[in-house]
Amino acid sequence: MTSDPIADMLTRVRNALSARHPKVDVPASKLKAEIARIMKEEGYILNFKVAEEGVKKTIKIYLKYGDNNSPVISRIERVSRPGCRVYVGQDDIPRVLGGLGINILTTPRGVMTGRTAHKEGIGGEILCQIW
Repeated sequence: MTSDPIADMLTRVRNALSARHPKVDVPASKLKAEIARIMKEEGYILNFKVAEEGVKKTIKIYLKYGDNNSPVISRIERVSRPGCRVYVGQDDIPRVLGGLGINILTTPRGVMTGRTAHKEGIGGEILCQIW
């Protein structure tokens, strides 16, 4: 049992990218599925699907590689941790790499990117940054 399942998911993705695996399996939750959905919408992964293997549910994340087998995701970091939560208002949402990367936030209206949250005028907890 991990104390931070989101960090576990991000670490599994980071390790699979460095080992050039085509896909990675992650224990499923609704929050992790939403993070995977945003990663797919923003073009950082090819696809994902929630699979049931008996009682356990897993998320199969299909990783995306560019030219000469280089990963599309160059860095993926956890921002808000269980020991140190990071909450921001609409005006305080940071830009990642000058707008080239994304923040993933949990807001009262669901999980969304920092850009979308800023447009809708809401803040929330910054889960991770991807670029």
